[in-house]
Amino acid sequence: MFRRRESVPFSFVAEADRFRSNVTPPPRRRASRSQLAAHSLLGLTLVAGFAGSLLFGLPALDTERTPAHSQTSEASQHR
Repeated sequence: MFRRRESVPFSFVAEADRFRSNVTPPPRRRASRSQLAAHSLLGLTLVAGFAGSLLFGLPALDTERTPAHSQTSEASQHR
C-alpha cells in the first residue's frame, strides 16, 4: 500500500517549545493599604476561628475526665 504524505508540515509544533515572546506583560498592580488591611483581617479571623474551635473542642474530646454529675431519670431511682 502507498503511504499518504501529509500536505502540511507540522514542524511548527516542535518549534513551539523554543518560541519566546518579545512582549512583556504589564506590571502587577500593588495592593492598596485598604486591601492589605482587609486581607490581614480575613487571615486573622480565620486563624482565630481555628484557635477558638481547638480551644473549645479539646475539652470535649478528653476521655480521662468523668462528668461531675451524672444524669439519671426518676424512673430508674425508684426501682
